[in-house]
Amino acid sequence: MTQKKVLLMLTQDVLDRARVLAGKATAALKLPVSLQIVLRALIEVGLKRDNQPALLANVEGQAKAVRLQRSAGRREWAERDLRKLQSGTPWSKVGVRE
Repeated sequence: MTQKKVLLMLTQDVLDRARVLAGKATAALKLPVSLQIVLRALIEVGLKRDNQPALLANVEGQAKAVRLQRSAGRREWAERDLRKLQSGTPWSKVGVRE
């Protein structure tokens, strides 16, 4: 099995719930269960349930959230450049070629 590193961005609520699950699993199994173990298990179980409507709905919600964040970032970038142009900054300093 090849291992890859992945960066996950999770809300504090999701992270807290995963930590609670790790604590419960540690108590039930009498083995140390890390947050990483819990997240890996949840991902594997979720991938096996690829035909469930709740999973698909969650994936859709995540994808829409990412799209909104990216478009907001692009809008912010464009507005910042527009303000620079309105203040008299030359095109070459804004990052746009003449």
